[in-house]
Amino acid sequence: MSDGPLKVIAGAPDHPLVIGSIKIPCYVLEDETRVLTQSGIFLGIGASRGSPKIDRGAQIPRFLASKAIFPFVSNELIAVLKSPVLFQPPEGGRTAYGYPATILADVCEAILEARHAGVLRPQQIPIAENCRVLSRALMRTAIIALVDEATGYQRIREERALATILEKFIAKELQPWTRTFPYEFYDQIFRLKRWPGPDGVKRPSMIGHYTNDFVYARIAPQVLEELRRINPTLAPGQRRHRRHQWFTPELGHPRLREHIAGVVALMRAASRWDAFLRSLRRAFPKNERRGSLTPRRITSYTPPSKRSIRPVLQTFSDNPLCRAAC
Repeated sequence: MSDGPLKVIAGAPDHPLVIGSIKIPCYVLEDETRVLTQSGIFLGIGASRGSPKIDRGAQIPRFLASKAIFPFVSNELIAVLKSPVLFQPPEGGRTAYGYPATILADVCEAILEARHAGVLRPQQIPIAENCRVLSRALMRTAIIALVDEATGYQRIREERALATILEKFIAKELQPWTRTFPYEFYDQIFRLKRWPGPDGVKRPSMIGHYTNDFVYARIAPQVLEELRRINPTLAPGQRRHRRHQWFTPELGHPRLREHIAGVVALMRAASRWDAFLRSLRRAFPKNERRGSLTPRRITSYTPPSKRSIRPVLQTFSDNPLCRAAC
């Protein structure tokens, strides 16, 4: 185990890894380890977690420690099961336990090998069936990921997805002006910055920077960059049209209003500027486009070489397809 719980940088309780009817909570931690929650793995395959030896989460699940399955459990898997990853759930609360995502393949293979040997008890057969479904689904998804990586389609897929987002948000023609930013948006900025006004006071040029940062840079990927392209600066601080006039009436403008309302709500709840900024970053992280999709390997777990599914599942867990599911 690590000295302290790691922070989650991606993932949420309501966005689990979904494989058929099985749902397993998943997260990416600050050291870029992809983890599945300890309880999620056991519940996903339909097994209980209990163990003859329990030590603050470090345990071998009872179903794997059974006489029928334990002979098929590798020493490497035992070591990982006894050393779960501690992390702090994004919603707060108690420290959670998880395993590197690739461990799911090892658990399934051990159980499937026991079934192939004909040693499972009747009550363990449903667990083996769940493992069969998981293994087949992971293999199929991983093969798609491998083809995407080999052909370079990862980048094409990202560019197409980005183009679709911009097409839905940004209109091809300028839309009629309507009041979009409520007066309270500016009132709250003045209050939190402790500026005099805003009534009877000219708005500082910094307001434009804040608007870009709080709204356009966070509503959807690359929206701010596209707005700068189609509505360039004519003179310092001046543009031909208001940026919100370029949002589509069907989706873009309604989403823009919703986003602004959310930002204003965070401002209302904050008593200080720095507290508001922390809430903003947590609720509306910036939609920055990643420069590279080159997979990175998990360093916290070295897989056993005898596992046939291992290389495929490793790519699956590192690939953006898995991250999107999380």
